[in-house]
Amino acid sequence: MTIDFPEWGKRTYIMGVLNLTPDSFSGDGLMTDKNFIQKAAAQAEQFVSDGADILDLGAESSRPGSTPVSAETELKRLLPALETIKAKNLKAILSIDTWKSKVADECLKSGADWINDIWGLGADPELAGVISRFGAGAVLMHNRSKSDAVKDLGDLGKSYTGAEYSDFILEILESLKNSLQRARDAGIRDDLIILDPGIGFGKSVSQNLELINRLNEIKALGYPILVGPSRKSFIGQVLDLPVDEREEGTAAAVVVSIIKGADIIRVHDVKRMARISRMTDAIIQAKY
Repeated sequence: MTIDFPEWGKRTYIMGVLNLTPDSFSGDGLMTDKNFIQKAAAQAEQFVSDGADILDLGAESSRPGSTPVSAETELKRLLPALETIKAKNLKAILSIDTWKSKVADECLKSGADWINDIWGLGADPELAGVISRFGAGAVLMHNRSKSDAVKDLGDLGKSYTGAEYSDFILEILESLKNSLQRARDAGIRDDLIILDPGIGFGKSVSQNLELINRLNEIKALGYPILVGPSRKSFIGQVLDLPVDEREEGTAAAVVVSIIKGADIIRVHDVKRMARISRMTDAIIQAKY
């Protein structure tokens, strides 16, 4: 049983990351375990127990320097895990992190609720139509990353190089408006669309910090906002910390994002970030 579509503005929703990959940047790729399907299902249960409202299943790493995989490989990883998790009847929305229409079609047939597209419907011209046909939720992300524009930061891992912008926020807004138009043209309902400004994707450290601080300008487009700062490189570069020591930095980014208007936070550490989000919500919504 899935939860109802979120009532935006009442609280912050938590999206837990389930990486069905061998090469996640954060070191939590579940395919390093030979029983990865069972491990994914157990993690899904734990995430929901810890406060996740949405489970985001992804089977192609988007980390800087990652190797693309075929739709067939994605489906081989995704479908068994999705079907096993679906059978557990968890009270959570099931989101699929993919930009491929074939993957989306098969996963939506198997009971997924949302498609989370890191390319904002711009990479596969058939994807918007698939989402529309199923009446699924759609997360549309801004992304200016390039596979060959990656910096090796040594112990801090790898990072996408920041793209050139003439007007940083304005260009993000225009790109998201283009994604919205693609969604509308395909018949995706407005109330099923979530926008993601794409923290970490084709943005420098200073641009990521600016984006979080100006998130309210993205919010002004009138759609719920998802942010995914969890453990990302810009936090490591600010604090000079490896990926496994970025939870405090993630927490700070989460708090400011919520203050600036985020409706969903996409995180790896669900238990701690759910508590942080609840406390932030309580402060923001306190009645005097």
